Amino acid sequence: MRKPEIMSPAGYWPQLYAAIEAGADAVYFGLTHFTARAKVGFTRSELPDVMKTLHRRGVKGYVTFNTLVFDHEIRAAANALAEIAAAGADAIIVQDLGIAALAHRIAPDLPIHGSTQMSITSAEGVELAARYGVSRVVLARELSLAEVAAIRARSPIELEIFVHGALCVSYSGQCFSSEAWGGRSANRGQCAQACRLPYEMIVDGEHRPLGAARYLLSPGDLAAIDDMATIARLGVSALKIEGRYKDAEYVAITTNAYRRALDAAWAGLPSDLTGADRLHLEQVYSRGLGPHFLRGTNHQAVVEGRAPRHRGLLMGRVVQVRSDAIIITPEPGREAAPLKPGDGVVFDAADWRSPEEPEEGGRIVAVEPVGDGRLAIRFMKGVINPRRIRVGDLLWRTSDPQTERIARPFVQPAAPVRRQPVRVHVQASAGTALEMRWTLIDQPALSVVVRSETSLTTAQNRPLDEATLRDQLSRLGDTPYILSELSAVIEGNPFVPVSLLNQLRRQATTQLAELQSQPPALTILNPDQVVDEALAAVEPTAPSATPHLHLLVRSPEQLAAAIALRPDSITLDYLDLEGLKPALAQIRDAGIPARIAAPRVLKPEDERIVRFLRKLQTPLLVRSTGLLELLRDDPTVALTGDFSLNAANVLTADLLLKLGLQRLTPTHDLNAEQIAHLAERIGGSRIEVIAYHHLPVFHTEHCVFCRFLSNGTSYKDCGRPCERHHVALRDTNGREHPVIADVGCRNTVFGAEAQEASKYLDRWRAAGIGHYRLEFVHESAAQVTAISEAFRAYLHNTISAAELGRRLRQCSPQGVTEGSFFVPANYQYIPLQ
Repeated sequence: MRKPEIMSPAGYWPQLYAAIEAGADAVYFGLTHFTARAKVGFTRSELPDVMKTLHRRGVKGYVTFNTLVFDHEIRAAANALAEIAAAGADAIIVQDLGIAALAHRIAPDLPIHGSTQMSITSAEGVELAARYGVSRVVLARELSLAEVAAIRARSPIELEIFVHGALCVSYSGQCFSSEAWGGRSANRGQCAQACRLPYEMIVDGEHRPLGAARYLLSPGDLAAIDDMATIARLGVSALKIEGRYKDAEYVAITTNAYRRALDAAWAGLPSDLTGADRLHLEQVYSRGLGPHFLRGTNHQAVVEGRAPRHRGLLMGRVVQVRSDAIIITPEPGREAAPLKPGDGVVFDAADWRSPEEPEEGGRIVAVEPVGDGRLAIRFMKGVINPRRIRVGDLLWRTSDPQTERIARPFVQPAAPVRRQPVRVHVQASAGTALEMRWTLIDQPALSVVVRSETSLTTAQNRPLDEATLRDQLSRLGDTPYILSELSAVIEGNPFVPVSLLNQLRRQATTQLAELQSQPPALTILNPDQVVDEALAAVEPTAPSATPHLHLLVRSPEQLAAAIALRPDSITLDYLDLEGLKPALAQIRDAGIPARIAAPRVLKPEDERIVRFLRKLQTPLLVRSTGLLELLRDDPTVALTGDFSLNAANVLTADLLLKLGLQRLTPTHDLNAEQIAHLAERIGGSRIEVIAYHHLPVFHTEHCVFCRFLSNGTSYKDCGRPCERHHVALRDTNGREHPVIADVGCRNTVFGAEAQEASKYLDRWRAAGIGHYRLEFVHESAAQVTAISEAFRAYLHNTISAAELGRRLRQCSPQGVTEGSFFVPANYQYIPLQ
């Protein structure tokens, strides 16, 4: 078992330097393209300097390449991957499975890390990624430490987990809210953070007031600092701190805290972090810190819901409002970092004020005790409006100059804070040259030898001794090294001038730094040739001559309507596993082909679900790579890959189809024209498009049913309100987005408006697409019938696409939209050559 890496984020140079000085073993960062944080990153021309800077300090550099890649970008992506390898990157972090396979062929020696955007939650998902050259997987943040340990026990490659920073409410790689509501794909680095907006909860058609908890989908931030003793021995290879959008102070404070905590845990010692250290960790950035899913499921703790942004430290509650001061009762436990002049604070009035209203706050100019432990907080005149502050409001400290001062040595160091230990061996004999070998203790393969140009003479007065060597060679000043071990063979009383020792010391450290900065010798194949070979290996099938209509239903009422319609197949996506058996029997009795929609997430404890689905001996709609890996060699189960496998290009689609899928649904990140082109390249008979559905905007481990309709912490004690209530989340535009729980008690929030493809169906049929799926969420039986009959009429050429669109607008409950199908007027298809 090796000590895990501390892995820190770097949006740009200031954060990168802070991570180095604060003790990171590795830094991850993006370039200005193909990265999940599109607003920050280095240019490709800066990359060699970035890698040299990191390697001279003994730090690894991982380049994030963690977005889905479109067909027209494949060649550019391949050339970028070759350039990243040549620059000396220690690894790339990849989301797109097809691009991972391509990278492994271009640079077979370059380590590939599977991004958390791959949505991997099981050992089977790890195994599938490893099949395509991935050497490390970043596991989903929704796993507990026990689940991580179970995966570790069966994993053939390295694992990495997040230990600190912001949580997404949706599984990474499974969020389509930005795509649905803004045309910006989270899988393409353009997350619009719709989860951080306020929502109202609608229960069985009625508004359910929730007090201050109006940010229903905004989780707190992860902090695993108190679990480091367990994590250190878990067997994972890296501990990741989130935050490529955060500033250098955040990177410095968090990196230093986790460095110290891990070092102590690894040595079997208690942590030396003080109460003040922990408060500063929360102060620098937090929405409320906690271990959250790492300690198991507790839906009451993940989302507090008062605010979506940085709160810092809760410092007290308002007990009196005066015209010249605000009186608060301090929060217990803040004695190590009390309120003081210069602190920035905000008054949290979520109990009574609208989320759209600005909050009161500003810099404190005075803090005075007023008896009974209370404090008077004063501001410059005009900074706050006391009439907008009420008794009971919470006071948060959002910024603390003291925290900034603690970060400063790492952010603006006068000399390197973090130094690499070196071993120096000296050979000094009268009549021969003075020779020194300098070796990095942490990287013993890196060693340099320096020698004097002339032979040493015999000393008349003060011959060289080890004390003199240690004194002179330890003067490493602004170099990134520290003398840790010194050995010497001194013979014949040699005389060595101090100036010579200094000269050789400077030569050695310069050469050592240069040696460290050299990129490794990697095999890098011609990227264009590799792309040509990969494309030539794609085996397209013939277009489909006959259109087929498939219906997906989620309730008995919808099922009855679907059976009466007699489509080409019916897919069941049910909350209750036991309810599948009688529903399946009804479909079979009607002589209609049936399918079961599998869960989108497969965790170690979900094996019972897989066993149950296998016993049904029914074709499956596969939604996770873990389940695909489990079933790919099973000839008794017919498999269709769903949108959640995130096939965005021909290489990924071909890879997935060759794993045993009969058909594949492209990712929702593709617009209608891109779907058509993918079908033309891969074969229309192997593409199944969703022509009507409510886009699944969030897929989350967090359960709003448990959190807001029970006092329970998980499915074990929540009373299963999901089986008794219909829930929707109403946004600030008045749209009500349905929420449904799956068999794993995970929630999917669906878009209120139905997304339909009538405008593009003629194009799809011309591209040879033959399989069309309609998915229903909260539609009535009558609506299922009307919508399906309209599509059937179109597919049988009895109505036009325009008429189909008109009918859909009449019968869809909250209206229709093109959604992710939308093709901009200025869109131009760039052929993949």
